[in-house]
Amino acid sequence: MHQPLQSNSKLVAATMMLFSASRACAFTIRSASLASTTAVTTRPSPLLHNALRSPSAIGRASFLSMAESTTTTTTEPTEDTASSTPTTQLINQRISRSTLPSSLDARSLSDNLPLVLSHLTSRRASSEALDSARQISQLNTSRVALIQKRDEALQMRNECSGKVGKMMGVSKGEETEEIIEMKAKASEAGEEASKVEGELSEIESTMNRLLASLPNLLDDVVPDGENDGDNELVSQWGDVESLPKELGWTDDFEPLWHDDVATNLGGWHSEAAVGMSGARFVSLTGSVARLERAISSYFLDRASEKGYTEVSPPLVVSRSALEGTSQLPKFEEDLFKIVPESHTCNGQDAFLIPTAEVPLTNMHANQILEESDLPISYCAMTPCFRAEAGSYGRDTRGLIRTHQFYKVELVKITTAETSADEHEKLTRHAEECLEELKIPFRKMRLCSGDVGFSAQHCYDLEAWLPSTGEYREISSCSNTGDF
Repeated sequence: MHQPLQSNSKLVAATMMLFSASRACAFTIRSASLASTTAVTTRPSPLLHNALRSPSAIGRASFLSMAESTTTTTTEPTEDTASSTPTTQLINQRISRSTLPSSLDARSLSDNLPLVLSHLTSRRASSEALDSARQISQLNTSRVALIQKRDEALQMRNECSGKVGKMMGVSKGEETEEIIEMKAKASEAGEEASKVEGELSEIESTMNRLLASLPNLLDDVVPDGENDGDNELVSQWGDVESLPKELGWTDDFEPLWHDDVATNLGGWHSEAAVGMSGARFVSLTGSVARLERAISSYFLDRASEKGYTEVSPPLVVSRSALEGTSQLPKFEEDLFKIVPESHTCNGQDAFLIPTAEVPLTNMHANQILEESDLPISYCAMTPCFRAEAGSYGRDTRGLIRTHQFYKVELVKITTAETSADEHEKLTRHAEECLEELKIPFRKMRLCSGDVGFSAQHCYDLEAWLPSTGEYREISSCSNTGDF
């Protein structure tokens, strides 16, 4: 049976603390590295599930550390994994990305096709994705041949044009039969170059479209696995077994879900929100709304103390901004699109932001940055809008997978050399917030089949939910490298 909520103010504070933290301040954290020290390529993580989670309570701190697991094997090459050596060394069942000399583009993909295919296979990518990688490699071969053909035609045109000029000087402006013939050759070579240029443009457009559909390559530390059941426990904080005694719960006490807690406090109004906005919207009032604002301010203040610059960004962004952060083209069905009659972004399609990650990373799109100015660290608290098109039939109770929610975002832009270290620092900043709120959690390293589209390495911080007796994601901390 349920113990009256008002009989334990400590429980109320603890459960509502996580209730607000999970809705208003769940982190989606990204460490973005530069392809070089002077040019920015911004691509944040893909759409992540709404990290709005249920209530928890204060527990005594204990810290368990798990050793990192990385397997190294040697296998005979197959058609797709064959290389110049008779055997290929695999790390976590795939070719190490450390052998890739640069960021992934059409040329490097073509030169390292076995590596790319091994990572797609490790991600449990579709057969269409594997075919796309092979097609890019084939198209790149055609592209190289066409470039050579175009350049030869342009060279022929230039040589013929030069000869025409000299011949006209000799003939003192009179067009001889030889000059007319040379002009025809120049014109023919120019037309051939234009024709090949058109073919090149079509091939490059296809290659760019296919490249945009491929996920990031994986960091070597990412364990191989099918789904979230294969994620790796890195560490754990808080003693969930001591919670009942520490909080004075009786044997028949049953923790409430966050929406029940909010309802008992008079601050949950889902029917009113649905009436004005449709399904999966919620209105919060009174102390619950104030707690949402307070916890957001707390996280922002803590981020500022750690050196993050607070930003109040636009909530409407262009198609190209979302393409730069890899939400498009793959995840368009999960976005809220604004009709062109209402607004466009510099002539482009306009969308509500799915995460502050998009405007924060685009703060430096198409800019040249000095290495001495890095890392750049931003934080922001914004509403986020998710259509969650693929969540039908999934857990959507309370604040889980709502269409609109508040979230505190942390983003770092750094050099390739320091990206991994900055990712660890950024993850630790998120951990510290949960520890200071005394919310038990565990840190999970996502396996190859569960890691996000644009992430090469990702930690999930999962908070303990007494109401359901389980851990659920409240923070996702990703390193996207130079993707």
